[in-house]
Amino acid sequence: MTFFYMMFTQFIRRLPFLLLLPLLAFAPAGERPAYRLFTSQGQPADYDQVLAQLAQADVVLFGEQHNDPIAHWLELQITKDLAQLKGPSKLVLGLEMFERDVQPLVASYAAGTLADSAFERQSRPWPNYATDYRPLLQFARNQHITVVGTNAPRRYAQQVARGSLAALDKLPAEEKAYLAPLPLKVDYELPGYKNMAAMFGDASAAHGGGARNVIQAQALKDATMAYYIQRSLATVQTMLHLNGSYHSDHHDGIVSYLRTQAKTPLRIQTLSVVTQSQLQQLDKENLTLADYIIVVPDDMTKTY
Repeated sequence: MTFFYMMFTQFIRRLPFLLLLPLLAFAPAGERPAYRLFTSQGQPADYDQVLAQLAQADVVLFGEQHNDPIAHWLELQITKDLAQLKGPSKLVLGLEMFERDVQPLVASYAAGTLADSAFERQSRPWPNYATDYRPLLQFARNQHITVVGTNAPRRYAQQVARGSLAALDKLPAEEKAYLAPLPLKVDYELPGYKNMAAMFGDASAAHGGGARNVIQAQALKDATMAYYIQRSLATVQTMLHLNGSYHSDHHDGIVSYLRTQAKTPLRIQTLSVVTQSQLQQLDKENLTLADYIIVVPDDMTKTY
């Protein structure tokens, strides 16, 4: 009896562990976050604290990867949260994805006076508009948030890429109104522009028409976006502007033109989306890209 009693006692003592074994067998191997937030210097950042900082800014530049679904989801969440925190009338939504010559259509759609079908047919939306930007515009329309297309019309950037900024000299005044004021000064020493020159194999952006013209086309876009961001801001408003990360990384591009164009200093915050194989810490090459860096797994599904 003593032997069986001892065996029974041990079984009872082990019972909780035995019951736990099936659960352990199906337990997840570890956390699999869809993204992580870091400061410029690589410290973990809290979403609510970041949001509070963004709400205090005049301009927030969200540097996205155009085909990243997490970036687009976060853009929508930040728009919703800023609208709730500040009030819809204190928020302006700016978009690289729409060019200045279709701004009347953008404004009509945001005001609810233009149907979806007509807007999409006439406004030259990007191919991924339906999945990546339509939800954002629909939210802005429902909340009566001002929406501004800020980009230079592509045809003018293409003309510059082929023939330099001089190609714009003969444009009529009504077409120049779609662009930043001309003549445009280009700082070829900006890190982003120097990187473009290096990608084209030119030792100097100031020599060799190919790289110089492409940089001038990029500068035309950066300057035009900065110009219409600034023009669209009213007192105590925050502009949340969506653009490709290259337009604002390292506080370059749009940021540089905002600083030179603005009559009074602007409070600017930047975000940049990057991909990494691991999300535990910020890779060295992604440090200082922006005020806040959003890290997404490099195997995340793309929208195109």
